[in-house]
Amino acid sequence: MNITYKSAGVDIEAGNKTVEKIKNLAKSTFNKNVLSGIGHFGAFYQIDLEKYKNPVLVSSVDGVGTKLKIAFMMDRHDTVGQDLVNHCINDIAVCGAEPQYFMDYLAVGKLIPEKAEQIIKGFSIACKENNVALIGGETAEMPGFYNEGEYDISGTIIGIVERDKVIDGRNVQAGNVLIGFRSNGLHTNGYSLARKVLLESYKLDEKPDGLELTLGEELLRVHKSYLSLISELKENISIKAFSHITGGGIIGNTVRVVPKILSIDINWSAWNIPPIFNLIQQTGSIPDEEMRKVFNLGIGLIAIVGKNDVEKVLAVSSGIGEEGIILGEINS
Repeated sequence: MNITYKSAGVDIEAGNKTVEKIKNLAKSTFNKNVLSGIGHFGAFYQIDLEKYKNPVLVSSVDGVGTKLKIAFMMDRHDTVGQDLVNHCINDIAVCGAEPQYFMDYLAVGKLIPEKAEQIIKGFSIACKENNVALIGGETAEMPGFYNEGEYDISGTIIGIVERDKVIDGRNVQAGNVLIGFRSNGLHTNGYSLARKVLLESYKLDEKPDGLELTLGEELLRVHKSYLSLISELKENISIKAFSHITGGGIIGNTVRVVPKILSIDINWSAWNIPPIFNLIQQTGSIPDEEMRKVFNLGIGLIAIVGKNDVEKVLAVSSGIGEEGIILGEINS
């Protein structure tokens, strides 16, 4: 018997089939700056130098973490790509950057073109919603490395910001106000703890009291993009800093954009914590301190502004359907 690459677990034909399936999904996100199609050794993107005087490239790379385990169990694969794109976009948008293009990495034990297509479909949906080009990526079939039916994804986002418009928190000062904007669930953080607590007591097709959806659907809610909100706020208001609330919670992320000599005072009763977080806490008997350290608790984005700008922030955000919540302030 002759040994082939396919008999060793790598199916080149399946890889080629996958590329053909995803070409149109990627091309649907292209704009005039994309100079190449899928299939080249590198992706080409032309910077519009007339639009920027002193451009700075801003980049971020991330994954989805163990939220993927829920996708595997639900056999639903068109949402995690959206999670990844939106998470990456938020990470550079809070720096003041305009996202330009996204690149993905998909690693599988056994490549199933139809499943890969669903994952890439998620990337393309979020890229189109945020006017970002899905310019290229890598799909790796790695037999024996992942459990059957499982995979991992990561992504890189590249954006541009004028140097004098970088938002980095250097102007944050005592007396500034923190205004929060709601998340729509766990986003992409805290799933290892959530799974350990919830899956010992509930099945994914159950609908525990207080939830609008089944547990599985609730846990697969797509990580929200705040790009349009951030763009609207920075165009109309002098924002001191933005904080994207991911792993580490409200304090753990916001402290990254606050000078070390200052402190953050949060009114933890300023908003109603969504039912999914209450379910996790009650089911696992988790202390408040741990919940605040692990989860976003219903707040996905924070804007730090001067007191005189608070009402304007609330008005501007309300004008695009976002409710701003005064969470606390910066103290000396």
